[in-house]
Amino acid sequence: MSTATAPAPATARKPATMAQALNRALRDALAEDPAVHVLGEDVGSLGGVFRITDGLAKEFGDIRCTDTPLAEAGILGAAVGMAMYGLRPVVEMQFDAFAYPAFEQLISHVAKMRNRTRGALPLPITIRVPYGGGIGGVEHHSDSSEAYYLHTPGLHVVTPATVGDAYGLLRAAIASDDPVVFLEPKRLYWSKDDWNADEPAPVEPIGRAVVRRPGRSATLITYGPSLPVCLEAADAAREEGWDLEVLDLRSLVPFDDETVAAAVRGTGRAVVVHESAGFGGAGAEIAARVTERCFHHLEAPVLRVAGFDIPYPPPMLERHHLPSVDRILDAVGRLQWEVR
Repeated sequence: MSTATAPAPATARKPATMAQALNRALRDALAEDPAVHVLGEDVGSLGGVFRITDGLAKEFGDIRCTDTPLAEAGILGAAVGMAMYGLRPVVEMQFDAFAYPAFEQLISHVAKMRNRTRGALPLPITIRVPYGGGIGGVEHHSDSSEAYYLHTPGLHVVTPATVGDAYGLLRAAIASDDPVVFLEPKRLYWSKDDWNADEPAPVEPIGRAVVRRPGRSATLITYGPSLPVCLEAADAAREEGWDLEVLDLRSLVPFDDETVAAAVRGTGRAVVVHESAGFGGAGAEIAARVTERCFHHLEAPVLRVAGFDIPYPPPMLERHHLPSVDRILDAVGRLQWEVR
């Protein structure tokens, strides 16, 4: 009689939110490495304004999950000192625009310390910044500030758009010896996907883009909160006979030129989509890089669909300000090609 046993059933996957994945990433990092510390305004007993740190202070103590005063420059300045002494601080800025008071610390010290010390003193700091619109917030609660950070040499800048990437990219950020600005799309905190918290996807290195939807007609290049609207636009484009590819950058710095260029060379056309203002925004740099590397493969100029060049509008107007399916399809139509 055979003594072989039946294989164990696969662990069930169930819907999880991006907020839950981020919380699990922080919990796992704290459990695995005593050098990891979380600090910020209301991250302790309250669990953060978006509850991303919920339960961490109870589990790990208020020394490792620390409530701070309402002083962003002080929070990041303290994190610099912690990192210099061998810790791995994870800083939470409550909202995107609230991070601006800490900008001097970020530019003058966080971004420059490793270069200033000829590599002797890295600063493994993760700066979590909830960013973007779509939640009905007022102007100081809906900024898209990525262009400031990606223009600063010495910083890594990443932004997840899926539940799995929220976990994997945050774990990779915390493990990095370079400072990482981790931009969290607020409007996606409650987005759901089938994800197994007990068997999360392997942690991949920062700096790789991924094609979320293959296509032959044109490539939509996007990241963070604009990924869902690009996928929706790609579905709607089928009615026009367009087969749109959707590429999720995931990492703005380092930038995955290889994957982006391969995608655009395959379609010959590209539209860059993001929420932040168009002038001087991330899309301008992306369009320039694509043009430089794919010029002889392009059949039309690289176009951009972005937020308007205005301060963030009142909640009742933000749906007009943010990239929409109609605005994306209008840009695709302007590329003027014959369907392949």
